Amino acid sequence: MTTPETALAGKSIAKTYFPPARLAVSGLFLLNGTFAGAWAPKIPEFASRLGLSEGGLGLMIMCFGIGSIILMPIAGVLIAHFGTTRTVKGATILFLSTMLLLSLTPTIPLGAVAIFFFGGLMGAMDVAMNGNAVEVEKSMRRAIMSSCHAFWSLGAFIGATTGGFLMDALGVIGHAALLTIAGAVLFVFIWPHILHDAPHPSEERQKVRLPMTPLPWLIGLMALFCMVPEGAILDWGALYMRNELGASLALSGFAFGTFSLTMAVMRFAGDHVRDRFGAVKTLRTCTVIAIVGMVVAGTAPNAYVAMAGFALCGVGISNMVPIAFSAAGNLPGFAQGVALSVTTVMGYSGSLFAPSVIGFIAEHVGFALIFALLPVLFLVVLLLSHHAVHADVRERH
Repeated sequence: MTTPETALAGKSIAKTYFPPARLAVSGLFLLNGTFAGAWAPKIPEFASRLGLSEGGLGLMIMCFGIGSIILMPIAGVLIAHFGTTRTVKGATILFLSTMLLLSLTPTIPLGAVAIFFFGGLMGAMDVAMNGNAVEVEKSMRRAIMSSCHAFWSLGAFIGATTGGFLMDALGVIGHAALLTIAGAVLFVFIWPHILHDAPHPSEERQKVRLPMTPLPWLIGLMALFCMVPEGAILDWGALYMRNELGASLALSGFAFGTFSLTMAVMRFAGDHVRDRFGAVKTLRTCTVIAIVGMVVAGTAPNAYVAMAGFALCGVGISNMVPIAFSAAGNLPGFAQGVALSVTTVMGYSGSLFAPSVIGFIAEHVGFALIFALLPVLFLVVLLLSHHAVHADVRERH
């Protein structure tokens, strides 16, 4: 039986663990992920409308990566000057318009501009919302970064799985309009609850530049080597299972499916694990699990064993990148936006550009060898894992 006392206690616990600021930043991750996921089923229509060959589409998608690489550091500078709140609000307002731009653009030059800003503003919003999540972590004295990234994964799943159906039902422009309106409505509810922060007065203007000391770059290297294998599984896992392990077309899709499922589940649990065991121990354990999973996938005798390996790899990788982002956002002596943007740019460049290099190499040696050797990158993460201590925020004041 529920008493007024237990009901009050329940509300107090809910407010402690899920304050409005945490729900707001989680909503930002969900919004960003939904737009990212919705882009995937739109790619074939985009290429057909502009008459792009596979090579032309590859160059167009490279504009997405270039936009991210350019606007992410700019977002970091804006954070250092104006704080994460104003930066994430501005980036989100601009980002909400990009899906319509992608759906309406009639020519290749305008398409390149649209996809440049789509990738760039997605990246700028990504830097700002990760920075705001760091601020919420500090205010709560507990980890929330992994669950925020879990909401991004959930949004990507929603966007990707509903995109094709909605385009069939409403048309390409109708789908984009619905997504834009839904995103705007969600953002209206989120807006007043985004944690307000401002630049620290002690942060001098000269710090708003690329760091001259190695620590932010080392943490960025950790993020890079965590995300290269993730990008490899996303882009090449299905092809590996189909061409080299004889999987059916339907079964090959489970390469990334099992990986993303275990990743999302473990990201929701990752904050509690990190709060209990600390960032360094959590990162090292996750890295070892990822190594085992990738080796299993790369040496698998059949598709089902490879699926199990990818699932295990998802368990491992799930909390490695969130820990790296938290560590970057909490580095002492650095403007938060700059250190975080360095880590974000380096990390996402791994998933944006490394898969094309992997595809070229695989033409000569096959994917099995590549997946079996990718754990070498995780060994570097293990060597650098002691820097993850900066992700622990419970004792900070």
